[in-house]
Amino acid sequence: MPAAKLRCSWRNGRSCGLISDGSVVYAEALWDHVTMDIQELGFKAGDVIEVIDATNKEWWWGRIMDSEGWFPASFVRLRVNQDEPMEQFSDHLEESQCGNEDQAGLGLLLGPGIPCKEQMRANVINEIMSTERDYIKHLKDIWEGYIKQCHKRTDMFTEEQLRTIFGNIEDIYKFQRKFLKDLEKKFNNEQPHLSEIGCCFLEHQTDFQIYSEYCNNHPNACIQLSKLMKVNKYVFFFEACRLLQKMIDISLDGFLLTPVQKICKYPLQLAELLKYTNPQHRDYKDVEAALNAMKNVARLINERKRRLENIDKIAHWQSSIEDWEGEDVLVRSSELIFSGEMTKLSQPQTKSQQRMFFLFDHQMVYCKKDLLRRDILYYKGRVDMDLMEVIDLEDGKEKDFNITVKNALKLRARSGDEVHLLCTKKPEQKQRWIQAFTDERKQVHHDRETGFSLTEVQKKQAMLNAFKSHPAGKPKVTRPYCDFLLRQKHPSLPTALPQQQVFMLAEPKRKTTFWHNIGRLTPFKK
Repeated sequence: MPAAKLRCSWRNGRSCGLISDGSVVYAEALWDHVTMDIQELGFKAGDVIEVIDATNKEWWWGRIMDSEGWFPASFVRLRVNQDEPMEQFSDHLEESQCGNEDQAGLGLLLGPGIPCKEQMRANVINEIMSTERDYIKHLKDIWEGYIKQCHKRTDMFTEEQLRTIFGNIEDIYKFQRKFLKDLEKKFNNEQPHLSEIGCCFLEHQTDFQIYSEYCNNHPNACIQLSKLMKVNKYVFFFEACRLLQKMIDISLDGFLLTPVQKICKYPLQLAELLKYTNPQHRDYKDVEAALNAMKNVARLINERKRRLENIDKIAHWQSSIEDWEGEDVLVRSSELIFSGEMTKLSQPQTKSQQRMFFLFDHQMVYCKKDLLRRDILYYKGRVDMDLMEVIDLEDGKEKDFNITVKNALKLRARSGDEVHLLCTKKPEQKQRWIQAFTDERKQVHHDRETGFSLTEVQKKQAMLNAFKSHPAGKPKVTRPYCDFLLRQKHPSLPTALPQQQVFMLAEPKRKTTFWHNIGRLTPFKK
């Protein structure tokens, strides 16, 4: 069917309607959409999609280049300025100033109905303001419609359940109200394009980091909520809460996803605002700085979420190691930096030992492979990296051990007699380990600067989940949160909206981690 213009009414909870006027409608991707279904349209965050059919409120039909298919509507946002000129005219438009150039000539070049740059900026400003107001209403509805009612029903909910389901959304609500007040003060109602709102984002850039806690908790909230929704009394209760609050027809899990969507949307909105802000505008430098600040916030949240996902993997890894001794890895560490096999010599013994090493932040664990089952590892010890210095050794005679070495490096305690000699098979492996030790120190320093740390509850829960998943000592790997995106199968229109894969907006695609290698070296199958 031909492309048609969209008119959205999210405030009233209606799906987008189509007005067949022949114009083209574009949307920008908020998140990656990973799919193996040939009838779905895959894309990456930031891709521009031509929307062809939006009659279904959850799944739209769209096109990117020569590819067409279904995609989740909530994974994208519609462009504010749908009538912006084609790419070949964009440079001309950005150079032109409304009022300083013959508008008739500009109209001949760009065609009828093309708004000037000031109007485009006003459109973006108005969208930012309207979405902020709508967002505050969503948060208020959650607070008054759900949280308050749930607290009254102590017979149905424990405090722990409510903390898991709603996270710190109350803190977000309080912050966003203050943020909106500051935006309103900078908003020029008569001439929106003159508004100077960039400074508001800069003033509150550290406050936005409270989203990290919420986003990290969101997968747990989904799990807890899905368990409750299997019981009819909870289904009826949550629906009664929605109706009493006169909220739009969205389920509670949809409302709880709103903060996750919101923090991902800010960089897109600011990028579009910067695009239509002239460099001479008083707000230009602040908007530019605000865009970088919000990208950093999203990147920080993304990194923290990745780290918290990693602690479950670390806990599962540790539970698979035989003869474990001492404290859990998670007591001090939360990130695997590198892993690999090296030959180890330690004083006072000088006998060489082949060991598998796992370098985490603050510590390095080494294990021995089973002689028959090489995928089984036995714990043999660890090194406190906070106390060590790394020394790159030249090939030849090593004085501490009085032996000839090749591709070797040495870990030596800054105070004390502890010394470890490590040798790799190839020189490039040695260089990779030296780089890994440097990365470990950078990670520790970065965590101190950003204040990243695991709570005792997070550590204990990760270890509890690991041992619960294989109580008989036979570990198994669970699929990560959002992995079921790859398992969605539907022959025609999808019937269920897949869970959003969040926070891919502000960071590049990560390289393959070392966990794939660990899976081959640890006893996930015994």
